[in-house]
Amino acid sequence: MTSAAGAGSIAFDRSHTDDLITFLQASPSPFHAVASAAERLEKAGFRQVDETAAWEATTGGRYLIRGGALIAWYVPEETTPATPFRIVGAHTDSPNLRVKPIPDTGAEGWRQVAVEIYGGPLLNSWLDRDLGLSGRLALRDGSTRLVHLDEPLLRIPQLAIHLDRGVNDGMVLDKQRHLTPVWGLGRPTEGDLVSYVAEAADLHPAQVTGWDLMVHDVQRPSYLGRDRELLAAPRLDNLLSVHAGTAALAAVATTGEALRHIPVLAAFDHEENGSESDTGAQGPLLGTVLERSVFARGGTLEDRARALAGTICLSSDMGHAVHPNYSERHEPGHHPVPNAGPILKVNVNNRYATNGVGRAVFTAACERAGVPWQTFVSNNSMPCGTTIGPITAARLGIATVDCGIAALSMHSSRELCGADDPYLLAAALSAFLES
Repeated sequence: MTSAAGAGSIAFDRSHTDDLITFLQASPSPFHAVASAAERLEKAGFRQVDETAAWEATTGGRYLIRGGALIAWYVPEETTPATPFRIVGAHTDSPNLRVKPIPDTGAEGWRQVAVEIYGGPLLNSWLDRDLGLSGRLALRDGSTRLVHLDEPLLRIPQLAIHLDRGVNDGMVLDKQRHLTPVWGLGRPTEGDLVSYVAEAADLHPAQVTGWDLMVHDVQRPSYLGRDRELLAAPRLDNLLSVHAGTAALAAVATTGEALRHIPVLAAFDHEENGSESDTGAQGPLLGTVLERSVFARGGTLEDRARALAGTICLSSDMGHAVHPNYSERHEPGHHPVPNAGPILKVNVNNRYATNGVGRAVFTAACERAGVPWQTFVSNNSMPCGTTIGPITAARLGIATVDCGIAALSMHSSRELCGADDPYLLAAALSAFLES
């Protein structure tokens, strides 16, 4: 359902989506995504803090990076230790293929790269695409180095139809045998891939002692359709929300408006495989940051409890637009469509954290921004996925609402959404952080 107050009341801003495209291009891995977000926050006056150092009771914007996760917050003037938080939650990871510890392999005269499936990707979407490599290298001196080889290096070739006449009646991919990319001809040589990546990063291979590498589609995001009203891009789930949350936090921090709470962006890693890590929503990272913020301002455990009792989290993640070719798979009374505003995600079995009070919070934010909104509920015969929302609510005991953007081809190597929706989501998140 779309709010009557929002539709058509604001001018759509494609410059936000243009910047999203730039963000996606610069963020092929979670490690790059947090670096891209941090760059934008630095321009808005935020400064990085060290987790191992003592934190000062200063006002202004701060952020920390741990691996592929980023937590950023803005402490306004005249806060107290018990001032509550307004949190936008998102995640930096996307389903993809990641390089195995011993990557060099091959067969029948082909050099190949051994990969492992991360999360729940649409496997067929990775076939016959030009793939690059990205991630981070761990160096002998204890530092890390980001790498981004944004060029056609690898390809997973599909078997020709002449050798699989029934492929169009149902393709079955063996996850171990059929998804190994090729990247050249000849015999595999131990250390070949890592040496190539190290040298591309201006490093000697002997400096590299570990790596977290993954493949990405090198095709650029693009506007699509007769009127260019759609956006086709990789990693919309969920870098679209990370970008929107970053833009919203930066905007709130630079408006100078008086705030009665502390706005926060929590961009976690590892949502696509359960969030159970030191950088995932199941871990203590966000709770520790909020607690240290309270204590840095002279607070006590009582102040921490009071602050969290007044805290609200808006968990932003991608959702499903109604698919025109598979409309029977959707809930018949709830058909979200692109460019009709962000979606409120509801599931009474707590796969999403939204309840009636949360709906009021989301509605108020959209109305404040003049943004239309919709509701997403899964078909009872199609159990829905989940998000960081219920995890955050349960771990910290804070009120949480699930929202997002309606899209097609979720978990594909290249997804599709409305070109206006990224701006509409960012506007709603800004209103939430300000309200």
